[in-house]
Amino acid sequence: MSLATRILVKVSEAVDRKWGWDKLPSRLALLILIGIREALREKNLLDTYDGDPPPADPPETASSPSTYLTARTADGAYNNLSSPSMGMARTRFGRNVPPQNAGAETTTLLEPNPRTVSKDLLLRRTFKPAETLNILAAAWIQFQVHDWFTHDKDPDLDRAIKVPLPPGDDWSAEPVMRVPATLVDKTHPVGRWPTRFINNETHWWDASQIYGSNEDSKESIRANQDGKVRIGPDGLIRPGIGMFNHDGWWLGLELMSTLFMLEHNAICDRLRAVYPGWSDDRLFNKARLINAALIVKIHTIEWTPAILGHPTIQIGSQANWYGLAGKRVRRLFGRLSSGDLISGIPGSQTAFYGVPYSLTEEFVAVYRMHPLMPDTYTFYDLGGSEPAEVQFEAIHRVERSRAMLENVGVANALYSLGVAKPGAITLRNSPRFMNHFTLLEPGTIVDLNAVDILRQRERGIPRYNDFRRLLRLRPAETFAEISAGDADIAEQLEAIYGDVERVDTIVGMYGEHLPVKFAFSDTAFRIFAVMAARRLECDRFYTVDFTPRMYTPEGMAWIDDNDMIAVLQRHYPELEPVLRNLPNAFAPWPKIG
Repeated sequence: MSLATRILVKVSEAVDRKWGWDKLPSRLALLILIGIREALREKNLLDTYDGDPPPADPPETASSPSTYLTARTADGAYNNLSSPSMGMARTRFGRNVPPQNAGAETTTLLEPNPRTVSKDLLLRRTFKPAETLNILAAAWIQFQVHDWFTHDKDPDLDRAIKVPLPPGDDWSAEPVMRVPATLVDKTHPVGRWPTRFINNETHWWDASQIYGSNEDSKESIRANQDGKVRIGPDGLIRPGIGMFNHDGWWLGLELMSTLFMLEHNAICDRLRAVYPGWSDDRLFNKARLINAALIVKIHTIEWTPAILGHPTIQIGSQANWYGLAGKRVRRLFGRLSSGDLISGIPGSQTAFYGVPYSLTEEFVAVYRMHPLMPDTYTFYDLGGSEPAEVQFEAIHRVERSRAMLENVGVANALYSLGVAKPGAITLRNSPRFMNHFTLLEPGTIVDLNAVDILRQRERGIPRYNDFRRLLRLRPAETFAEISAGDADIAEQLEAIYGDVERVDTIVGMYGEHLPVKFAFSDTAFRIFAVMAARRLECDRFYTVDFTPRMYTPEGMAWIDDNDMIAVLQRHYPELEPVLRNLPNAFAPWPKIG
């Protein structure tokens, strides 16, 4: 850090502690957030390999240098050419808290009982809507999460964590709930880290939720003609593709996956028209680059301002992509600087801030946004037919999701989620269907709300107050501060935890007072602030290789000219009357008629 940056960091943290960044005028608040992000980069980025490269650097890959220099590999290898295994699938999560604070809980793993916390503090009693969003925003973040991370579960159910059911709990005839443990990584010396886990997905923001994180998954979606992916004549994803095979598959994920597989094919049509001599492989690889970058742009400058509606974040999100100079200057004059502050991260110099890139366990922890999911869904017809109301179970799993799409049609399903509101991310608003959730493992039923609590303890996420201290935030002094303004909840918090220092991080985040127009907590936002930019800054395909030479001039124009509304209208033109004057696709859509 330069002296000027160190001064900015000290002033920013002092001002934030005294007044709060969100209480300041937008331009000043943005400066304070820049200082906070610099502090987070210096103090809250840690390498769980302690500077050593991950083992097998890198493992076998089907790509040759002629391919990986200009295309993403299936497993994420060779994104960083100096350290080819950095960020690839099957490497460790990093951390945002130091080793001495990152140990898995053992003696306190079940205290207080996760099932009690779930039933009394998380489980929805009455639906509390998020007024400024639609359910597509909920589907979108799940779509992104499946790109970013999954943990290994220990296949030995004899080693499952046994959560005793509280007296009077009628959840099961058994006295315990068995939760598969997270598989600990033992492939590398432990070093300083008491807990270390593997990410099954690539750490890169590379649309691996569509393209997969290994060669088999990638090949399963390919049509092997004109660079395209497998979409049937009915416009739906073909069965047998690997993306279907996970516990969380539902209609919203199928809609997002279908939409951007169609977008991939549309990009292929554009490239083939300009470069008719290109091979199937070359068309596929370029279309993937362009499609992934468009998804990243939509998340950065559309989804983020929708869920974090504070005026400062509106400016900051645009600045991450276009820089403080803004979109108009970028379009007229190109980049004014090689740095990211003036002209945005895309096309800037790659930056690691002294720590090899990976996603972190804390990033996983703050993206637990299950309350966004309603339990009940209403499906409308753009033609005016009577709506149909169903429970989540009717659109969960491949066969039921597909049956609903075939029945109502994709455009009607998009419209139905677009006009409906998701749940607010707060206490006592987590979905009821998660209370008794059947996993793909035969015979495994869990309370997913309880599992969220258990996973944070198991993976070494500090309890709420310690987590805030490590982010240099003021800890909660009373239960009322983290009760979502509800006296009954404050009383229940005290009855369950006894000491405010014992409150779980997810509970505290759901209960804390939110900045203006925020849909999730300021605590979660601190991890978001450092990691959201980092996912772009460390990726050569969004920094030094974000060029017309890499993406083609047509690809760069496609990314620049399109947004979520344009994608929806291209593939489902019947939505045009609804979307015509809508500023953001993730805000509630107007109803027709």
